[in-house]
Amino acid sequence: MPAYPADRPNYPDTSALVDRIPGWGVDLDTANRPSVPRELPVQPAPGVHWTVPDDQPEHSPRERSNEHAFLPPVFGTSTPPRGLSGAIRRLAYRYSEGRAAHWLILLYADRVASVEAHLASFASARPDNPITETGIASEFSYNGWSSRRGSTRVDTNHTWIDPLIVGGPWVISAALAGVAVRRLLRVARRSSR
Repeated sequence: MPAYPADRPNYPDTSALVDRIPGWGVDLDTANRPSVPRELPVQPAPGVHWTVPDDQPEHSPRERSNEHAFLPPVFGTSTPPRGLSGAIRRLAYRYSEGRAAHWLILLYADRVASVEAHLASFASARPDNPITETGIASEFSYNGWSSRRGSTRVDTNHTWIDPLIVGGPWVISAALAGVAVRRLLRVARRSSR
């Protein structure tokens, strides 16, 4: 649990939270909470003797939870949201962190970011190499398959689906690219007649 100093408490406006977040405050009535007799009052943590540092400047828009009044003084800016995945991430933060929609949309945004990175690699001098980067080559050179056979390793129960998850998107992409090239060639032949 974060420790909030006395000069900057995390006490948001309760009425604003109830209006903004569906279901917020359902446990405010102490009669509805079985943990109330053992619950400690919320106050600055004992021993906190630091002052809050100056806020880091925000050069680009950040994802921010609708449940917190402010960003922490220091936050990561190594991968600011951009492109389609950034738009999907911004959509996820419209929902409360307590809802599955928030996290499922963030997972989907990660998948979209992965596809964006693969597509961007084709525009670079060194595109992704699915053979070396998925670890398929190590299966044949470092006893990959034989180390799983006849053992009690935990990962043996999903070994059969790993090639589908790792290599499947590459196979599907190659098939779609082949279909697109064939259609383009067919259209080019028709137009040249």
